[in-house]
Amino acid sequence: MEYENDDSDLFLLAQLKQGREEAFDFIFRKYYKILTIQAIRIVKDQDTAQSLVQDCFVRFWEKQNGVQNIADLYSYLYFMVRNRCIDNIREEKRVQYVPLTNQTDIAECETEAEIDNKDLSSQIWQAIAKLPARCHKAFEYSRIDGLTYPQIAKEMGITPKAVEALISRALKLLRANLTDFLGVLIYFFI
Repeated sequence: MEYENDDSDLFLLAQLKQGREEAFDFIFRKYYKILTIQAIRIVKDQDTAQSLVQDCFVRFWEKQNGVQNIADLYSYLYFMVRNRCIDNIREEKRVQYVPLTNQTDIAECETEAEIDNKDLSSQIWQAIAKLPARCHKAFEYSRIDGLTYPQIAKEMGITPKAVEALISRALKLLRANLTDFLGVLIYFFI
């Protein structure tokens, strides 16, 4: 079947739902380059970006039975890639470490303030990662992506009041988990 003449995403999704690989191939060709460009902007590395976008397309193919609920294919794929890039950045931050040669070298390389900042950052990201999924997503949209409550509500398919409640709950949980750093964190969460 020739998909080149009909670029309707709804048609492609219907064909994909029927398991037609040609529809998936067309979707891949149609969106791969633009999604890779978006991923490069986030992760700042072309190879990593390409790998993450390909990973998202694999996941998209595996979930082809649920495609009928997608209203805007590009937005769906974009947020899939964006979230995967953010997860990748978080994973890399967790994996980064200072190679231990001896205690003297470590003391010479890092001041006590740098160590405290790394510990604080680590504690914050760990606390954020422990938030319930919806609270985590709303908090990320608000504090990391800088979206307004109405924008978050639109992204999550809920009301602005619900967004406010989720972020309020996230802040309460973060304050409870980060009591040792509360004085420093006031600027981050408010």
